[in-house]
Amino acid sequence: MNPTRSKLSILSVAATGLSLIIGLAWVFPVYWAVNTSFSVPENTVKIPPIWFPTPLILNSFEYVIKNTAIIRWYLNSVITSVAVAGSVILLTMMCAYALSQIDFKGKRALFVAFLAGFMIPGATNVVPLFLFLNHLNMVNTYWGLILPQLVSPIAVVIYKQFFDQMPHELTDAARMDGAGEWRILFRIFLPLNWGITWALAIVLFIWTWNNFFWPFIIIASNHMMTIPVGITQVQSWYGIAYPRVMASAVLAGLPTAILYLIFQRRVAQGVAITAGIK
Repeated sequence: MNPTRSKLSILSVAATGLSLIIGLAWVFPVYWAVNTSFSVPENTVKIPPIWFPTPLILNSFEYVIKNTAIIRWYLNSVITSVAVAGSVILLTMMCAYALSQIDFKGKRALFVAFLAGFMIPGATNVVPLFLFLNHLNMVNTYWGLILPQLVSPIAVVIYKQFFDQMPHELTDAARMDGAGEWRILFRIFLPLNWGITWALAIVLFIWTWNNFFWPFIIIASNHMMTIPVGITQVQSWYGIAYPRVMASAVLAGLPTAILYLIFQRRVAQGVAITAGIK
């Protein structure tokens, strides 16, 4: 028997086993949340735990839908996520095109400033940003939710990397035919980069949907909350009702889970590109 092949086989089995363990460690909290959401409250604190909900009840989901503003939270999350994803794609695409294809004074310094944006933790800007938006009366508004989330240096860098790979002969020929910069961007560059655009849009949508920190800071009224912030309001007069909390969490994560299942290839592509740039 070939020792090298035997060694590779052992490593392959070990890698498969490790991947399986990591996968189970990731899936188990999701399963436990679903299990708890279908259980009666007294079963959620029993030791040893009950691994399968018996009886299977829907009371927690009914309570969340009827007694909270979850439909409004869904609407707020959809508006915010779509606005952020669409705006970031449009703004970063135009910015990256200018940095890649147009010569202007200070171009290099501006790109260095974008790269420096990676090194500044977002949390350091929260207090001055909140005070600034409060001065503009944007607290508890969609503008306050959306505008601070439009800053995405990494999207600019990703687009610039792809635009740099476009042959200059293509843009030169378009300019000789009388095409302006807007036409070159949207008629030539965008169709050739639809894959990365869709991948980035889906990743941005999911990231914005799951964002808790900034909406928690800028929103105080119940009717303006997004899903991640709103589910923290699902409580009971007698303490934490675990099935209701888990039911709200399951409902909150359901749209992104469906979106991921439909576009998992695009999501994986976007995450891989983002990780590669970092």
